[in-house]
Amino acid sequence: MAESDAEPASCGAGRRLGAPVTLGISTLDPGHRPPAMPPGRQVAIRVRMLDDTEEIFDVSQKASGKVLFDLVCSHMNLIEGDYFGLEYQNHQKMIVWLDHIKPIYKQLRRPKHAILKFSVKFFPPDHAQLLEELTRYLFALQIKQDLCCGRLTCNESSAALMISHIIQSEIGDFEESQCRSHLLNNNYIPDQMPLIDKIMEFHSKHIGQTPAESDYQMLEVARKLDMYGIRLHPAKDRDRTKLSLAVAHTGVLVFQRHTRINAFNWSKIRKLSFKRKRFLIKLKPDLNSSYQDTLEFLMASRDCCKVFWKICVEHHAFFRLFEEPKPKPKPVLFTRGSHFRFSGRTQKQVIDYVKESEFKKIPFESGDFNERLSSPPRRHWKESVLVSAEDPAASRTARISPAHQRNDHDDGKDSISRTEETRGSTRRTHQEHPSTGPASRAVRDSLVSNSPPLPASAGLPHGMVNGQRSLDLGSHSPNGRQPSPLTSPLLNDACSVRTDDEEEVRRKRFPTDRAYFMAKELLTTERTYLKDLEVVTSFQSAVGQDEATPDSLKETLLSTFEPLHKFHTGFLREVEQRLALWEGRSNAHIKGDYQRIGDVMLKNLQALKPLTVNLSKQSEVLLKLEKACKASRRMDSLCRDFELQKVCYVPLNVFILRPLHRLIHYKQILESLCKHYPATHVDFRDCRAALAEVSEVVDQLQGNLVEMENLQKLLELKKDLIGIDNLVVPGREFIRLGCLSKLSGKGLQQRMFFLFNDVILYTTRGMTPTNQFRVHGQLPLRGLTIRESEDEWGVPYAFTLAGQGQSVVVAASSLTEMEKWMDDIKMAVQMAKTSNGPLYDLLTPSLADNKYPEDSSVEAESEDDMAASHTTLERPAPHRGNTMVHVCWHRNTSVSMVDFSIAVENQLSGNLLRKFKNSNGWQKLWVVFTNFSLFFYKSHQDDYPLASLPLLGYSVTIPSDNENIHKDYVFKLHFKSHVYYFRSESEYTFERWMEVIRSATIPSSRGRALNSKEPHPL
Repeated sequence: MAESDAEPASCGAGRRLGAPVTLGISTLDPGHRPPAMPPGRQVAIRVRMLDDTEEIFDVSQKASGKVLFDLVCSHMNLIEGDYFGLEYQNHQKMIVWLDHIKPIYKQLRRPKHAILKFSVKFFPPDHAQLLEELTRYLFALQIKQDLCCGRLTCNESSAALMISHIIQSEIGDFEESQCRSHLLNNNYIPDQMPLIDKIMEFHSKHIGQTPAESDYQMLEVARKLDMYGIRLHPAKDRDRTKLSLAVAHTGVLVFQRHTRINAFNWSKIRKLSFKRKRFLIKLKPDLNSSYQDTLEFLMASRDCCKVFWKICVEHHAFFRLFEEPKPKPKPVLFTRGSHFRFSGRTQKQVIDYVKESEFKKIPFESGDFNERLSSPPRRHWKESVLVSAEDPAASRTARISPAHQRNDHDDGKDSISRTEETRGSTRRTHQEHPSTGPASRAVRDSLVSNSPPLPASAGLPHGMVNGQRSLDLGSHSPNGRQPSPLTSPLLNDACSVRTDDEEEVRRKRFPTDRAYFMAKELLTTERTYLKDLEVVTSFQSAVGQDEATPDSLKETLLSTFEPLHKFHTGFLREVEQRLALWEGRSNAHIKGDYQRIGDVMLKNLQALKPLTVNLSKQSEVLLKLEKACKASRRMDSLCRDFELQKVCYVPLNVFILRPLHRLIHYKQILESLCKHYPATHVDFRDCRAALAEVSEVVDQLQGNLVEMENLQKLLELKKDLIGIDNLVVPGREFIRLGCLSKLSGKGLQQRMFFLFNDVILYTTRGMTPTNQFRVHGQLPLRGLTIRESEDEWGVPYAFTLAGQGQSVVVAASSLTEMEKWMDDIKMAVQMAKTSNGPLYDLLTPSLADNKYPEDSSVEAESEDDMAASHTTLERPAPHRGNTMVHVCWHRNTSVSMVDFSIAVENQLSGNLLRKFKNSNGWQKLWVVFTNFSLFFYKSHQDDYPLASLPLLGYSVTIPSDNENIHKDYVFKLHFKSHVYYFRSESEYTFERWMEVIRSATIPSSRGRALNSKEPHPL
């Protein structure tokens, strides 16, 4: 296969860039390598992909269907292949799925002439359960096919909206003549002409939407349609009325033409069977139901019954079982009935496997449009072409490997990048090469015809990832979830890589005084703080123009944040001018009077003092905002939509408390300067006077700050939890949240626990579009006892919580985690004993009345019923999917309120050089540390971060000699197999970064000891 020259892709903001290049090695992990080929005559089998291209695979005729299917998945490097299948037309002209267990020769009469179709087999209720971008793209292709052939029927508005998302991903932003010409030349739905104007109207509203976001939005519309994922099987009822049967994740459905008239949930079905032409559904006894115990449907033939019965068995096993059913032992003499069983992983196993495995979630990239058109329509793949990453010699042969390269240092489970993971260059490519047909989507179709990676000597263009152009994933789900969601920041830009020689020259030109770097910390953090104030003022402008916003809230926001923003704009300008003089970028440094910062801080802190009067009332802002959201659905929608914007990289309530935390930062910097300067220094007196000014204000606000931080945390948790009416009440204090394994009849199950000063809640993350946690139960702290029970249950790090009338056995992930939980729970129990406050019933009446068992499927069923009642174009309320609760869930750890307080006070920002484990050069980035995470920008002028890296679970150390990092001031972040090196410009900045990162990665009991200045006590 000839190598193709990859054209440079322009770097859009938010692109995931610079993943370490792993040229020449297949990235198939040991658990996902191509299947072993059994001996026997090889036969070439054609498979038609979802993009209508055909691939040829050489397999042994004696191989099972699973061997061929695994070979197809390996060819695409598709991890979540269990949602898909291969379908073909059998000798009876019926479309059936290839059986994974049976040999191929027993299923395909003429393998050489057969064409198998790679299609989606299992449609989950929520496409956010698909953790990989490649999987969602394939689902989008399937929906496009179903629309085109008329299988997915819907009303005109839904059809027009889905087509508008398709053409947005194909040709990019709306341009009237181009859009109209494209629709005239391509049919996406039967009888498309009357809808062209409506499609164009919808398309004009998608400006700026990336292909990944378009896919997501199209799937969001499609999943709410009655015919989503439906394959109709003709049948008749007892009255000979023509009907159709179908199966979905919820159960068996009955349609009359294209209208669903009945549904039988899996929980109501006792048995599915068939007898000759009759398909039988035996229901569980129900006194309130008018149905008979057994429903009978007549199908065209016994084979039709058997085909549909097999599909039902597979859907039930995939969506309802926790693990693949074990095969039954074969009888010695006689057999009765079918021995067919589901073969493969269940949906739960797939999700757990992708989250827990070492596969790297990096966006797949597409070839150039012209390359796609010039590529041959078929490719011939043999099993011998695929190379395992474990083979050192693979580097010479894997350049022709069809498998997609994956990043060696990224894990979807181990790090989060919700703010912006991109594949944005795709649209630019489309605009430069206008499409002439539906094949224009092929700019992302390298999943079946990808070009070989560039040689190691070739210079990678902007936006190249592992030899492929990077793709925009949007804000991991445009609704903010994320899904998962957890991806490390892969940031790189060829133009921003600084050579070591240039860096040394730059460092030698600037002052080396420690006080200079303290003043520079003031400058860098002030830049970040001003950006944060701009977030609040932009929110104030957004809600100020809306009639739903109460006047009192408008006035409070305007009187508090507008003056602060104006003041700090001037303060930042003065600090920048002073640092420019200090660095000697003008002749003024000759006078020697500008190498200080105390006079600037003293003057401005005295001017700031009158503006801090209203800061003690920040809790009123939080409560007024919460009250307004409760009273008005419009206001609540405004706040949610604003929080999902890229600029709002942490929860909005955190920005509202930023002015209080900034005063503590000023105090920390001034304390460091006063300790550094001798009493005779020219700047000492001003620094000491400025410290006295800010200390007075901080001392006055100290008590309010603790209360406001607790209130902010309760309001934030309220958005993460489902099933709570009155979480925010006077007297309630948040203590700790984190992940524990709860022991139940089905073994250890992951649960999220929330500890307050009066109650413990335990929850689980439901398969919901909102990504929130559903409350399963509560344990009041009064009368609660706690004891270690590792020996009692034989589970490491287990302890028992015994309350009034119930007890819960849980296990922590480590001894440290167990000790932290037990210490905090004992402290909280002691507080509850001495408290006279009332106990609160946190569960909502609907949840408390039903008392859902944890291992039941009631949640999923109720969510499906709720989703079915929505209109076609209605979206569930969006929700941030990258909050600290979700990080703890995926990292299996916990965080206390003390940790939160330390994290918000130990904020830091500035330029760092970043390097991957196997990369060569250092890359300059603007990095902001806050809220337990590092946020990465290309420069301090960017309005929103490119990516983020949550630090919970990471360790920060100094590189060892054998790591060959021969540079000063380098620290290393590592978690499992993920390693990042960061390089600072001075000893002081190195110590500061180590200090603040340790505050986020070391438990609070030790984290406090590392801080030379004690944060405010709680």
